[in-house]
Amino acid sequence: MIRLRIVAIVMFAALFFLAALAPAAAQSYPTRVVHLIVPFPPGGPTDVVARILANSVSPILGQSIVVENRPGGAGGTVGGKIVATADPDGYTLLISQVGALTITPSLYKLDYDPLKDFAPVAIVVQSPQILTVNPAVPADSLAAFLAYARNNPGKVNFASAGIGTQPHLLGELLQIVGSVKLVHVPYRGSAPAITDLLAGQVQMMFDAPSVMLPHIEAGKLRALAVTSERRIAQIPTVPTVGEAGYPQLAATLWTGLLAPAGTPQPVIEKLNAAINDGLKTPEALDSLHKLGVASRAVTPQEFRTFMAAETHKWAQVVAKAGIKGE
Repeated sequence: MIRLRIVAIVMFAALFFLAALAPAAAQSYPTRVVHLIVPFPPGGPTDVVARILANSVSPILGQSIVVENRPGGAGGTVGGKIVATADPDGYTLLISQVGALTITPSLYKLDYDPLKDFAPVAIVVQSPQILTVNPAVPADSLAAFLAYARNNPGKVNFASAGIGTQPHLLGELLQIVGSVKLVHVPYRGSAPAITDLLAGQVQMMFDAPSVMLPHIEAGKLRALAVTSERRIAQIPTVPTVGEAGYPQLAATLWTGLLAPAGTPQPVIEKLNAAINDGLKTPEALDSLHKLGVASRAVTPQEFRTFMAAETHKWAQVVAKAGIKGE
């Protein structure tokens, strides 16, 4: 009996000691280099945002943040697994985007579950998508485009940067809510897709302002709607999808930062504050503006709730459209 009491006292003391260590560890965190894993190749939008983030947050944390590109697998799953299985100490982090985190799980069997194996830290940036058509399409509004597509079933093509990307799912969702039949033409990235859109090989495409605006402003493409809740300053006459009568198409292309599940909450909170503060600096704001994206300050819990809602939303689209992974 006495031995059991001693064991219980020792265990209680150990737990109390560990609990006391967590806040202390968070106060001193980080004490060494932080590794930021980008699950995509160098030079892409997620990689560019990661480097802006690293430069902005490193001075606040007082440690270097080293960006490491680990591309590979469906939707960047190689880099995702590295972080999902890393020590939950805040020194190995993941920066990824909506497709890899909330769409890919509905298309492929992964070695990890983004909702269970990651601790959401912060939404880094977001941008709307612009529904854009080749000028040869006889439509100057979303309603007119849908009417044209209904009168030409199966003859109107829409491009995307690949199966399972958000632009792909937005095209599928447009068919569902607009009661039309379009033909999906997937490409290996936005660049070749836009080349064919400009040439008229495909008629429509959703993509980010940073990609679409130069061609819209040059008169080579026509914007019909933006997927944000508000119109964007660069094309103020173009309505939102809600104003056009299809609020179901509202969506943002977002990038977030995550840690391995089990990372101490004080560390998560410290990272969240550093990111939200770092992205407010003039240098960061200027860099993000040039990319056509904006920061979005949320708490870790708000990010977790948002990520779960996004996963549910896109899983429904995948199921209704019968999309299969490559």
